[in-house]
Amino acid sequence: MNKPSAPSPRTQVKRVAEYASYDSALLHQIVDAAWVCHIAFGDTNGSHCIPTACWRDGDWLYIHGSNGSRMLKRLQEQDCCVTITHVDGLVLARSAFNHSMNYRSAMIYGRFEAVDEAHKRVAMEAFMEHLVPGRQAQVRAGNDKEYAATTVLRIALHEAACKTRTGPPKDEGEDLDIPVWAGVLPLAQSRGAPIVDDGCPLPAPDYVRAWQG
Repeated sequence: MNKPSAPSPRTQVKRVAEYASYDSALLHQIVDAAWVCHIAFGDTNGSHCIPTACWRDGDWLYIHGSNGSRMLKRLQEQDCCVTITHVDGLVLARSAFNHSMNYRSAMIYGRFEAVDEAHKRVAMEAFMEHLVPGRQAQVRAGNDKEYAATTVLRIALHEAACKTRTGPPKDEGEDLDIPVWAGVLPLAQSRGAPIVDDGCPLPAPDYVRAWQG
């Protein structure tokens, strides 16, 4: 089976191209594992790269913010680049210049579009479910005033590239006898014990008790 090709010239990975993938399933996995993305765009004040919360629904990546957000306004006027990176380990080689990282990353190109009022609530409820599945049904839903002050944008995931690295260091043959430790120092997110609010007398629901796995 042929591997998917780059969807556009600007998504074609050239540096260490063997780490590249244009597979939508991998892209979805990388996006779904993210709490935050970084969005690069420009305006009259220069270039900017701003972190913001994100979530996926189908073939779209969503963000939200205040109606007055400079970034949200500019993103509807120009193409941008969205990036997500997960670092999975430090790769320690026998030579300094062969050290590396194991990682999963994605770059998404395109232009954000506003989500209409009819779908804004559905999108924000999907965001809550992405953060804490089961939470949306228990909290006070957003009211008309809150939604009126909020902009929800989405960008298609059609023009994107993934790049990943796994495995041990790749040393040069002449370096293999250097007497220094080599291998991988794994990195992973960990979930701490839930901290109850002082004014909350209620027992923890199932999704809170399951937070630490």
